[in-house]
Parts: sequence; C-alpha cells; structure tokens
Amino acid sequence: MNQVRLGGSGLKVSRICLGMMTYGSKAWREWVLDEHAAAPIVRRAAEQGITFFDTADMYSDGVSEQITGRLLRSIFTDRDDYVLATKVYFPSGPGPNAGGLSRKHIMSAIDASLRRLGTDHVDLYQIHRWDPDTPIEETMQALHDVVRAGKARYLGASSMYAWQFAKAQHVAERNGWTRFISMQPQYNLAYREEEREMLPYCLDSGVGVIPWSPLAKGLLTRGRRQESLRSRTDPLLQRLAQEQDYAVADAVAAVAEARQVPAAQVALAWLLSRPAVTAPIIGASQQRHVDDAVAAAGLRLTEDEIAALEAPYRPHQVIGHQ
Repeated sequence: MNQVRLGGSGLKVSRICLGMMTYGSKAWREWVLDEHAAAPIVRRAAEQGITFFDTADMYSDGVSEQITGRLLRSIFTDRDDYVLATKVYFPSGPGPNAGGLSRKHIMSAIDASLRRLGTDHVDLYQIHRWDPDTPIEETMQALHDVVRAGKARYLGASSMYAWQFAKAQHVAERNGWTRFISMQPQYNLAYREEEREMLPYCLDSGVGVIPWSPLAKGLLTRGRRQESLRSRTDPLLQRLAQEQDYAVADAVAAVAEARQVPAAQVALAWLLSRPAVTAPIIGASQQRHVDDAVAAAGLRLTEDEIAALEAPYRPHQVIGHQ
C-alpha cells in the first residue's frame, strides 16, 4: 500500500483510509458491528498496509472512538505508525452547547475524544459540517488553539459548500491561524456534484481530498438489488437510489464483468484515478471489503473504461451538507 502526502502537507497517509463508523454499538444503528466483529477486519486492514483511520465523536455516541482506540493500540506498537482522524460538530449531549463549532464545544469535544481514543493527540481533527450559528473566526481560532496545545497535529473539514470552505481558509490565513489540509466530501460515481467547485478549489490550493461514501453506501456494488440492512434504513442512500443512479451501477457492473473483478474494485479505482483524491474512506463490514479496496489501488482503468463509467451520470441536487 503506497503512502502519499495528504494535500500539500507533510503528513503521509495510506492510499486507502478505513472508516470506523461501521464499528460501535447496534443501539445507534442496526448495521453497526461490535468490537469483537470489528477486530479481524481492522487487523486485516493493517496487515494490508492501511495506516489511515477515520472516526468521529458522534459515531455510536462515542463508542466508535473507544473501539478505534483500543483496536489500534492492540495492533500497532508505535503511535507514530498510524494516522488517526476524528471529527467534531454533531451533538454529543443534550445541552445547548453540546454541539456545533463554538469555542466551548470544540474545547470540550477534543478532550472527550482523546479520552475515548486513549491517546494524547489526534493526527487530523476535522469539523464534521459547517456551523451557521457560530462565527467562523471563533471556530478557526479555537481549532488553532487545539493544534497549539498539541492535541491535534493537523486540521481538516468535511461536507460543505466551496465558498464556506474558502472563507474558513481565508480567515485562518489572514489571522496566522492553522489552515485545513484536507476536505472530506461525499464523492463517488453516483454523486459527482463536488466536481463543480470543491474539487477544483482543493486541487488548486493543495488540499487533500478524502471522500466518504466512495461506493455510494453500496449502491455501486449492489445495483438494483436493495438487500442490505443499511440500504433499507439509510435515508441518504434512498435519496441516491434513483433510476439514473442504477444506470451508473450498471456501467460499473459491465466494466467489472469485462475485467473479471468485483464491482467495488472498479468503482474505487475510478475514484483513485481522480487527480484531487488522496484516499477514499471505505466502510468495511467484511475482510473482503478491505481486500477489494487494496486491490483497487493497483487497478488502472483505461480512458475508454473511464468514459463508459462516467457517461450515465446525471446532475443531482446537493445532498450531505447537513
């Protein structure tokens, strides 16, 4: 597994990132795996050279962070051998200050995340969404102070409009504060709206892109067969599962059949071929999902195959920013 720089920073990450949202408590989501089931999958990822792991304080109400911390400490002997990312924004309690990107919440949230993860720092601390109720100056200064305190090495952001991301970067640069080195957008063959503004901005400004939902929550591998527990219960997937999206899945299936490889490898190989993309964040509920992702990193698609995969796409309404 190749290790590459995350954007213009000096941080090296594996070409595939393992998303830890899949592991936690079924009390949060029915499809989530517990720690016992997660352990062999995470270990397999490490054995395959994956060193980049992404979680969030809201996944399984913090249980994902606890499991992530325990598993990584049991697998890696040195904290510097892996890159650990988590996120802040969504409510972590019932109080009015238990969510968002205020200074109060950020300072409380980073300490709580570090306790759950069992570490004194995260490598990448990301804002999970844009907070319309907090001045961006307050957010960026608080995040800068988190970095200065040694609790985070780098900063990143997730789904938002390109103008919002550019505004945050400008505020940080103008005040001499820490800028974001990464953007985590929703991006896959069935949802390509980020190609309009966000990805060109990231490419131009040296920001690494680590897409979430690279397989459109399984739509690109299942096609019209809606048979998983998650596909029946995830409202975001239901908004993607339109006829135009199934046409994209059919194109993936056709290229995969011609190549005699799983559809997941083709969909991920396309994403890895995009110039702005550093490391897709995969969700793996089985060890073969890890194997497919690693194999995709070595799969090179032809120009004709890429054209065939992209041809059925039709524009979408923007989703995933809330």
